[in-house]
Amino acid sequence: MDEMEEELKCPVCGSFYREPIILPCSHNICLACARNILVQTPDAESPQSSRASGSGVSDYDYLDLDKMSLYSEADSGYGSYGGFVSAPTTPCQKSPNGVRVFPPAVPQPQPQQHLLPQPGSLPPIPRNSCITCPQCHRSLILDERGLRGFPKNRVLEGVVDRYQQSKAAALKCQLCEKSPKEATVMCEQCDVFYCDPCRLRCHPPRGPLAKHRLVPPAQGRISRRTSPRKISTCTEHELENLSMYCVQCKTPVCYQCLEEGKHGTHEVKALGAMWKLHKGQLSQALNGLSDRATEAKEFLVQLRNMVQHIQENGVEFEACLVAQCDALIDALNRRKAQLLSQVNKEHEHKLKVVRDQISHCTVKLRQTTGLMEYCLEVIKENDPSGFLQISDALIRRVHMTEGQWGKGTLTPRMTSDFDLTLDSGPLLQTIHQLDFVQMKVPAAPMLQLEECCTQNNSATLSWKQPPLSTIAVEGYILELDDGNRGPFREVYVGSETICTVDGLHFNSTYKSRVKAFNGSGVGQYSKTLIMQTSETGIPPCDIQSIGTVAWFTFDPASAHPDIIFSNDNLTVTCNSYDDRVVMGNSSFSRGVHYWEMTVDRYDNHPDPAFGIARGDVLKDVMLGKDDKAWAMYVDNNRSWFMHNNSHTNRTDGGIAKGATIGVLLDFTRGILIFLINDEQQGPVAFEGLEGAYYPAISLNRNVQVTLHTGLPIPDFYTPGEADPTTSMC
Repeated sequence: MDEMEEELKCPVCGSFYREPIILPCSHNICLACARNILVQTPDAESPQSSRASGSGVSDYDYLDLDKMSLYSEADSGYGSYGGFVSAPTTPCQKSPNGVRVFPPAVPQPQPQQHLLPQPGSLPPIPRNSCITCPQCHRSLILDERGLRGFPKNRVLEGVVDRYQQSKAAALKCQLCEKSPKEATVMCEQCDVFYCDPCRLRCHPPRGPLAKHRLVPPAQGRISRRTSPRKISTCTEHELENLSMYCVQCKTPVCYQCLEEGKHGTHEVKALGAMWKLHKGQLSQALNGLSDRATEAKEFLVQLRNMVQHIQENGVEFEACLVAQCDALIDALNRRKAQLLSQVNKEHEHKLKVVRDQISHCTVKLRQTTGLMEYCLEVIKENDPSGFLQISDALIRRVHMTEGQWGKGTLTPRMTSDFDLTLDSGPLLQTIHQLDFVQMKVPAAPMLQLEECCTQNNSATLSWKQPPLSTIAVEGYILELDDGNRGPFREVYVGSETICTVDGLHFNSTYKSRVKAFNGSGVGQYSKTLIMQTSETGIPPCDIQSIGTVAWFTFDPASAHPDIIFSNDNLTVTCNSYDDRVVMGNSSFSRGVHYWEMTVDRYDNHPDPAFGIARGDVLKDVMLGKDDKAWAMYVDNNRSWFMHNNSHTNRTDGGIAKGATIGVLLDFTRGILIFLINDEQQGPVAFEGLEGAYYPAISLNRNVQVTLHTGLPIPDFYTPGEADPTTSMC
């Protein structure tokens, strides 16, 4: 009930309503506060026709009166009307909600008809008074009845009383003279709360009072709240009780109002009936409001959880940021160590080269100096013959030694400068540009179940991003399992939100899921969708034998160019005299499948071939000529089975116009059987079939056939039997 407290406070004084009255705009105000916010209008601006009381104005009249509002949003806040009883230039006071409140006027002698019913209780109301609603700011000029013309809101007054009583402290005795004690009982007949001493003294349990019912104080408070209140009386006819309701004016009226007042021509209804009707309407409206309140409470819980998550995520994000920066610093330190090691290697290399050159030059200089000193000593000798014996050799040695000090010998082999320059500019620029990007991995996509479907051995899946997701998505990854509870594998990667996967196994259950990705990484998977390819049919002879009913057509994309298609790719012929191959648009790898072809045209006794083939079968030769096809070719008299150009099982019986050729493929036993006109043609044609096969035929221009699919398994055949020719229903 604490939330209701604001509904029980006056918008002017901010306290609980005291004697609330109802303004024509349906807002409430204390009677004393209404007296305080009255303003006086000049006579020229208050024609008698514009005056109305609170009970005599309808909602539509009130809208017209609002156009005559004396104060607008742009008012200066000052009143200077000559007719106002106070000083003309006295500024307006304002209540906390922005309503102008004039200071109380000095009472002036007024005619008796403008006084309130209780003389002396309140100052008289000035002539031409106007009141402005403190909530919607609409103004209304009062008539000669003044505030007495507005009905009292007894319901609101009762709610305020009950609310204040519920908030009050423990109930006190009403008969204690000095300090009231806590009440222990309440008498329902006397409507008085008693403490134990006062009850014994004033309400003895004998005599006439013995029949009174005493209840606990809390129960007495409830009974007091639920006790009937005083019957309301008419504001215009104070001696009449309100017993009817005017539908047009939307207000309770009395019988005298109907006979004498303006409500006589209006539609009226019984007050009790309208009371119950409006209570029901209010209860119904409260149901919707209650739902919104429940949603708001759940939303607040969500927001409070978000606050907690934000705090937790903030701590986690800070730790992640510190870890990322530390990782960058560690990487920089490691690179620093590598660069310093490289500098040290260069330093050691330069020192070694220079030191080697110093050592070499030192040895050479010592040898040169020794030779020079020896030659000088030889020159000092005075023995010509002895000098000439060694002079040629010395001269050659001197020239040789001088030649060893040739070009480049006295040039340093290494510079003292380091030819290494650290290019840190791009890294510094990157560090300066290091910032947060508003990019996260995408949220898990939502599969649109209404658009996901399977047809034959194809599955179509559609998805979208969550409605409130604003994270950019670059593409999606669709995954399917192998139809046998195996691992998931990627079947599509791209930006589209719908994908059809062909070539699945018939009569198989597949699991699919999708996830989104962007530059920040890959998001979470969507919910897993389980799909069943094709439908299953149950032969009547054996409920445990499950066959697959599949629908397909001839495939123009994989057919030989000489094939001619019609009838929505169900009818084919050829424009060549040579045999050309055409396959179906669906492949089979599991289950039991049966389809038929009728011969629409058969000229000059050709031999078309019917059967199954791999996807890479030769298209320009008869079906069965290579090792990629298993077929039966037939003319007007007999048929043969053929695979890898091997002809077997010649059987009498051919075809003509209108004949029907049936093909039965059973993967449960790995066999292929042919039928002509609903009769099995020869024995089992082929065995040991595994893998994926396409329905296929070969024909030339003398033949035209029409394909029939979605057929049940023939009655004579039961999968799993040892001899299909003897398994009859």
